[in-house]
Amino acid sequence: MLALIIQLLSGAVGGNVAGSLLKGSSLGTLWNSVAGIAGGGIGGKLLGMLSPAMGAAAASGSMDLTSILGSVGGGLVGGGVLMSIIGFIKKAMG
Repeated sequence: MLALIIQLLSGAVGGNVAGSLLKGSSLGTLWNSVAGIAGGGIGGKLLGMLSPAMGAAAASGSMDLTSILGSVGGGLVGGGVLMSIIGFIKKAMG
């Protein structure tokens, strides 16, 4: 549960960082955060599937430094990527 919270929070940060770097594709602070939260959850789950050791550690509740950093990294990347994709789609439609 702690890993999921870390992934969602870091996803929100990742979405806002991507929004500030890609000004033309930014959705605004609220929607950058919402897209980042969704992307953080997805990115964290994908990272857990790709790296079974980190996924097992997070699922068991024993959060060591590697699991925490993996959750933060997966959330940041997932949040930034999903926000960027949604931003580019919105920009292309507008």
